[in-house]
Amino acid sequence: MLSVKNVTKSYGKNKALDNVSISFDKGIYGILGPNGAGKTTLISIITKLLKADSGEVLYNGWDIKRMGTDYLTKFGYMPQYPMFYPNFTGLQMMEYMAALKGVKDKSIIEELLTFVNLQADKNKKVGAYSGGMKQRLGIATAMVHSPEILILDEPTAGLDPKERMRFRGTISEISKNTTVLISTHIISDIEYMANSVVLLGGGKVYEQDSPENLCKKLKGKVWNVTVDSEKDAEYIEENFLVSSISHSDSYKIRLISDEITDFSAEQTEPMLDDVFLYYFSDKRTVCDDCI
Repeated sequence: MLSVKNVTKSYGKNKALDNVSISFDKGIYGILGPNGAGKTTLISIITKLLKADSGEVLYNGWDIKRMGTDYLTKFGYMPQYPMFYPNFTGLQMMEYMAALKGVKDKSIIEELLTFVNLQADKNKKVGAYSGGMKQRLGIATAMVHSPEILILDEPTAGLDPKERMRFRGTISEISKNTTVLISTHIISDIEYMANSVVLLGGGKVYEQDSPENLCKKLKGKVWNVTVDSEKDAEYIEENFLVSSISHSDSYKIRLISDEITDFSAEQTEPMLDDVFLYYFSDKRTVCDDCI
C-alpha cells in the first residue's frame, strides 16, 4: 500500500499540489489531469526526486523519508522521455541497469526483453530504436529489479496507435502482480485498463473512482443535439460545454448540461472524455458543484 497524505508543494506563490491525499493498492491507477495539473510534481514526490513542503508519503505504513535506499528497491520509474546510451544495444542497456540495481539473477533480462517484445531487437543499438521500442525498453529497465510499484509518467507520448495498443496490453499483464501508476493527460491510455482514476487539477484531487463510476456521475447530463443552422451551432458552442461537433448536412453536437430546453436533444451514455471535460473545461460554471 502506497499512501499520499496531505501533501502540499509550492513553487513560489504557485501551489503545484494542495493538501493532496491518495491511496494506491494493487492494480492500475490513472492519474488524469490537464497539463499543469500537478501530476509530474506528485510523481516526483512519490519517487523522492522532490521534497514536499508538508504532508507525507507512506509505504506499508512507513514514511518513505525514513526508509532510505530500501524504498528505492520497491518501485520502478519510467519518466516521460526515458534516456538511454544510444551506442548501447538493448541487451547492454538492460545489463547495465541490472548491475546498477544490484540484480544478481540475470535470467530476468531475457524474460523482460521477451515480455516487451524486444527479444529480436536486443542486439540493435538503442539509437536506432523507434519511439515505441524505446518506451518498451523503458518499461523493461524499470522492472529489471522486480519492483512492487511501477510508475509511468506520460508513457505513450509520441507513440502511434499500434504502439499505444501494444503498451496497454503490456501494462495490463504487469498489473496482475504490481501496483501501476500512470500519470497522463491522454484519456484513451487509461479508459480501458485503469481500475481507478484520480482526477487531478490545479493541484487538487477532484475525484478518485473507477472509470465506470466516474461516468455514472454524469448520467443524464450528456446529450446529442442536431441542429441545421450555423447560427444555432455557434450559440451552442458559446453557451454549453461541447464535447464534439461534426457537420455534414446538419450539425451533430455532443454536449454536457444539466438540461436542454431550447433544442431537440437525446441523452446518451457518458464517456471518460466527457468526465475530463466536465471537470477541467475553462467553462467552470457547469462543475462548480463538483469541486
